[in-house]
Parts: sequence; C-alpha cells; structure tokens
Amino acid sequence: MNIKNLLQRLEIQPSNPGACIGAGAWITDAAGERLVSYSPINAAPIGDVIMATRPSYDQVVDHAISAFNQWREVPAPARGQLVRDLGNALRDDLEPLGELISLEMGKIRAEGIGEVQEMIDICDFAVGLSRQLCGSTMHSERPKHRMYEQWHPLGAIGIISAFNFPVAVWSWNAALAAVCGDTMIWKPSLLTPLVSIAVQHICNRITADHGVGGIFNLVIGGNEEIAGPMVADRRLPLISFTGSCSVGRRVSQVVGERLGRCLLELGGNNAMIIEPDANLDLAVRAILFGAIGTSGQRCTTTRRLLVHESIIDSLSNQLIAAYRQVKIGNPLDKGVIMGPVVSATAIELFEKTLKQAQIEGGEILVGGRILDGPGYYVEPTIVRMHEHSDLMHQESFVPILFLLSYRSLDEAMAMQNSVPQGLSSSIFTTNLIAAEKFLSASGSDCGIANVNIGTSGAEIGGAFGGEKDTGGGRESGSDAWKIYMRRQTNTINWSDKLPLAQGINFG
Repeated sequence: MNIKNLLQRLEIQPSNPGACIGAGAWITDAAGERLVSYSPINAAPIGDVIMATRPSYDQVVDHAISAFNQWREVPAPARGQLVRDLGNALRDDLEPLGELISLEMGKIRAEGIGEVQEMIDICDFAVGLSRQLCGSTMHSERPKHRMYEQWHPLGAIGIISAFNFPVAVWSWNAALAAVCGDTMIWKPSLLTPLVSIAVQHICNRITADHGVGGIFNLVIGGNEEIAGPMVADRRLPLISFTGSCSVGRRVSQVVGERLGRCLLELGGNNAMIIEPDANLDLAVRAILFGAIGTSGQRCTTTRRLLVHESIIDSLSNQLIAAYRQVKIGNPLDKGVIMGPVVSATAIELFEKTLKQAQIEGGEILVGGRILDGPGYYVEPTIVRMHEHSDLMHQESFVPILFLLSYRSLDEAMAMQNSVPQGLSSSIFTTNLIAAEKFLSASGSDCGIANVNIGTSGAEIGGAFGGEKDTGGGRESGSDAWKIYMRRQTNTINWSDKLPLAQGINFG
C-alpha cells in the first residue's frame, strides 16, 4: 500500500493544518498544539494536525447551532436524501477508507473495510427511517378534541467517539441525528485523527452538493480544551459518549447537573457460556473472533469463557490449537488475522493484566508474549482461572480470554451477571430450554444476549447498548432515533366549547 497515495485519495495532507470545520471551511488555529498520528503497525508517524482551542470550538458550536435553525425546517425525507448520498460517497471510498482505519488504528483490513460498510449500512437504515419518524394518536376524553404526539429535532448535539471504532460509532449517531433534523459536533479520539478528517472531507462534499453546511462538524482536541467544555456546554442538549465506565460516570454527572441528555456506551466485560450439548466447532469459531477480533479491543470482545466442567478439557485443547494458528502481523497483509494493539499503553495493560492473573492463580494456556520488533504486537492469550476473581470484574481492553468451568447453568449465569458491566453475552447450546432460560428476565442481564453466535459483531438493525456500568444507552437501530428528538404532545379543540380534563368545572 502506498500511504501517500492513500492519504491523497482521501484528501489528507501529511501535515494537515485544520483540526476542525466551522462556517463551511477548515479552521487553522494558530494557538493550537500539534498532534502526530502514529501507526500501531510500526510506531511510525503518518501525519499530523494542529488541534483546536476553545475559541475554535466555540466558533464551530455557533456555526452548528445556526445551521440547525435551517436544517430542522428541511422535511425529513429530504434530509434522508442527503444521508443517502453520504452512504453512496462512502461506498466510493470503501476500500481506501477501510485501509486508513487499519493503518491508523491497527485492525485487520477486513475489519477496517467492514467498519466502513457499517457506516454505509446505517446510512441506508437512516434513509428509510426518514419517512418513519412516527408519533402516536390517542383518543381524548373531551368531545371534539384530537390528541396526538409528534417528534421534533433536538438541536446541535455532541459526539465523543473512541479509537477502536473510529468512524462507525460516529456514523450510528450522525446518520440518525441528521435525518432527525439535528446538527452535530464530533470530537474523535486523539489516536485516530486522520480517519476523522477523511470522513469530514466526504461530509463536506455531500453537504455542499445539497447547498447546506454546518450539519456535520469536526473538532479535534484534548480533553481539557475540547471534551470538557463540550460535556458542560448547555448549548448541546445531548452528549453521546463512547469510552470507559470511569469517564462515562463523570460525563453523566456533568451533563446531569445541567439537565442535559446522555447517550452512554461504556465498558463491556462479556461472557460466553458453553453448555455440554453445544456445537463445539461452531463455538470455537465464535470464541476466536470474539476474543481476538480488533486485537481484543472491542467493547463486545469475549473476555470470559464459562465452560461446563464435562467439556472444558476438550474445548481447551481445540482453542489452544486454534490460537497457535493465528497469524499476527501487519493488518494490511493478506492472511493476517490479528494486527497490533493500538499503543504502548495497551502493551503495558496486557503485561499488567497477565501478571495479576497469575497472582490470582491463573495459568497461561497459550500466548502471553509481547512480540519484538516495531509496532505494538502481543500474542492472543488464554488464561485458565480456577475462581471468578476480582480481576475478572474489570474490563481489560487487550486480547486476554479468561477460561473458567462451571457445574450448572444457574452457576454460569450467576458468574456472567456478577460483573459491574452489562453489554453483551452469549450461550452455545442446542437445548431449547437452556436457550430460553438464558434469554428470560432471570437470565442474562446484558443489553445484548445471543444464542449460538458470539458476543461481538452486532448488526445495525438492532439497538446497541448495555445495562449497569455500560451506561444504559442505545444506538444504531430499532427505536434508538428517539434520543435525538424531543417529544411533543398536541391537543386540538375543534368544538365551540372548552371542557376541561378530569371533568373539572371551573367557575
């Protein structure tokens, strides 16, 4: 891959002066600090930007609010046409944009392209949604009165995204918010600034074609200069935040103090239960992708594998053999299944987690090494644990899978539900009763519960999110669009009298 050609195709200069877009043009902030983007593939710099400062942020927000005042008046189906064109533009740049994700974040090429496809899919979903933003009609208790609900655009919203899905999660918010009539300000991860600039260039072209601006806005900057003010900004009625549970709690507090809305997508500590009757060939494939996909850096990554004691030895042997066949290396090379973790900090977390697992009685069955050479590479690792220790109540964002045995399904579900997080869960079984028990109100306490598929790889049609410390937010499909709109109840009196509700006679 020619990196220079890739950046040129996506309109990125190796040294890009603009870190934010406002008033229809890139802003060059003379007071901003320089941010270098390094590839985890080889730890080499790809390009750099000048980060935004608070004055630039305020300029972008003012522009987004001004644009909202016009955008909300555009009929929703017409807003959908713009999002349709955005999806088609993403189709045109599917492969180069996917390759840039791999270059800057480290996920394998198939996953990088898959992330762009996810953006395309949510645009398609949003186009259909633009003709289905439906309210409800209900009967009034008063004669000759009509009562109904309708939904209106919310405003300019803030989107703070994470490094592991640097553009897909933004698109879940952006496509739906756009057809709902909102404008938005996007603060991406500082680990992936270039891919966000590439997407913003695409957005700029599409909005210019439609004769509008200020719908999609980008601000690249640090937590103190940009993220903190964004979260506290009363001008932004909704903050969508993807990140850790600890930071999410702070976001919730700050937004709650100003009575704003939060859409939180926080940590996951996901378990997969393997019953004695499970199809083990199917399970092994799901475990492999769930545990090492995106190098263990998905919020839906399988982190705990709970296996019935009668089959744990045979399944362990199959997994060890499968792990030893995993090709690790440059994520853009053919045949590579696992690329690097995102940074040196992730390497340190990998090492620290393994040390603590061994202190708590864990035995490394396969993997466990940090690989030499440029870039940030580790071996995917399975650790056999003999009790559900404190370590497994934390989310370790690295490719380490904890393996435990259980005696009964009730015991397995209790272990699964014992952690603070509640994002994704899975069971492998051919027993209908076991599957239904897992999906019942007394079964999995997660926002996502799957049978005979893994914890990772959600489709855009269903609402995505989790309970407990995962934050309770829902993005993407189903009725997730409602968070981006405000509900209004309307009553129309078409009589010549003024009856009151509850039969009250006033005077």
